[in-house]
Amino acid sequence: MEKLEEKTTVLSIADEIIKKLWRKNRNFCSTDYDDSLDYLGSILPFKIHGYTQPYNHWQIPPKWDLVHASISFKGNSIFQVDHPLKIIGLSKSFKGTVTKEELQKHLHFDHRYPDAVPYHFRQFYRPWDRDWGFCVTKNFYDTLQEGDYDIAIETQESSGQLKVAEYIIKGKNPECFVFVAHLDHPGMANDDLAGVAVAVEFFERLSKIETKFTYKLILVPEIIGSEFYLGLTDTQKSHTLGGCFLEMLGSQTPLALQWSLNQNSIIELHLKETLKEHSIPFSEGAFKTIICNDEAVWESHQIPMCSLSRFPYPEYHSSRDNPEIISQRSLDESIQILNNVVLSMEKLSLFEKKFHGTPCTSHPELNLYVDPGQRAFGSMKNSNIQKHRLLMDLLPTKSRYFTVDELINETGLNKKEVLGQLEPWTQSGLLRII
Repeated sequence: MEKLEEKTTVLSIADEIIKKLWRKNRNFCSTDYDDSLDYLGSILPFKIHGYTQPYNHWQIPPKWDLVHASISFKGNSIFQVDHPLKIIGLSKSFKGTVTKEELQKHLHFDHRYPDAVPYHFRQFYRPWDRDWGFCVTKNFYDTLQEGDYDIAIETQESSGQLKVAEYIIKGKNPECFVFVAHLDHPGMANDDLAGVAVAVEFFERLSKIETKFTYKLILVPEIIGSEFYLGLTDTQKSHTLGGCFLEMLGSQTPLALQWSLNQNSIIELHLKETLKEHSIPFSEGAFKTIICNDEAVWESHQIPMCSLSRFPYPEYHSSRDNPEIISQRSLDESIQILNNVVLSMEKLSLFEKKFHGTPCTSHPELNLYVDPGQRAFGSMKNSNIQKHRLLMDLLPTKSRYFTVDELINETGLNKKEVLGQLEPWTQSGLLRII
């Protein structure tokens, strides 16, 4: 596989994406979400999958667009929704006069920063239980006086269509590695628009290269999009070797590698190796110990999913998450890491099992049995033969796909010895080398 070409433009694709889309009201089902998909589609020819019916008890919210929202006091407008975070997600329309005490029940502020607006998202996942409301700064909340307030919230709603974007680079083999990012979270730049931006630029560059493996990029509304895609659309799950969720990769905070559930997927092992090889500082943690969103959904469909992020970062889920905290160096570094990981994975000696259970290796048609001798008869052979016997015993227990490195680590044999023993298994049709 060739090396990915270096960028020649000063302003990267990833940086352009963030600057273009960060202020859009990218809710699950909304005009701005659709417009964002259209813009990304001008960079990569995504296939869009749309869902309109409930699945697995997940209900698709209505298409929801904000027309206008404000708060007035004594005839003067004191609060205008001029930022996507200033209205709670999927707020109901409302027009009326309320007391200060009633208004406060519908206001939400960030308890970390007095001048920041928080992200209120719960209603997207509970569209059957909705209210109206605003997100404000603590400073604004503290200035409210006793009296009546005029509230005006106007929204447009229609039947919702949940959309997932899919882009596939078909390699010489159908065996696939998947990268996932979520496109929702309106009015924020790092979470997770930076993950989307990094992924799109990386795949735009990767698309120019012939690959041995197939690579898939999936952009989703967080959690619910992955569940609909995996449950209703992805018919090639059995060929997916593993995935990586790309999250919040634009901030200047250190990288964090969160392991998949079983901590042994090909992607995460190569990610860790790449980070160490290039002396890139990073933290690491077990599954769901750093952050976990769609990773859990993919794991529930038996696809190992690690994550690469720059979490935690101070501005998380607030209006402070804007392009000012985005570092071009962080974006470039993230893309180059993915480049190096793919370059490394493309060199894999990967095998696919073409048998089930435990074949009789001593049968003349196979002649694959490794005889270690018998202890009772004093015919035990040397330790290296014992390692070869261990390899023979391990093969039936391996998952459908396995690497030579796994067998090296588990047996203590070197690469030449492992490949030499696997060759007759391949010739017999029990294994396929990829």
